[in-house]
Amino acid sequence: MALTFYWYPKCGTCRKAKKWLDEHEIAYDAIHIVENPPSRKELEDLYKKSGLELKKFFNTSGQKYRELGLKDRVKTASESELLDLLASDGMLIKRPLTTDGTKVTVGFKELEFEQNWL
Repeated sequence: MALTFYWYPKCGTCRKAKKWLDEHEIAYDAIHIVENPPSRKELEDLYKKSGLELKKFFNTSGQKYRELGLKDRVKTASESELLDLLASDGMLIKRPLTTDGTKVTVGFKELEFEQNWL
């Protein structure tokens, strides 16, 4: 089964991850995370499958994150509020977001990709 690879083409980390997938001949469906962001339901599903804290799904270095002053809100907001925020704007989601329907990786660390996608 091909991976689902949510990415932002202007993002250097996304381009590195895409290059890694290509070099390892791993099939994936690339989805532009801003033009076609995952729905709230999809985000909730990815979050639950990832085993990560929900705040790990936020692009904390992004301009939108800073503009909205989310640093403090993320600490106190409910899971539901955080999912609503993530679903509201693809630029808030840490990328790339990669899944095979069972496992999920957030961001790109080569070792993590090797462990999960090879």
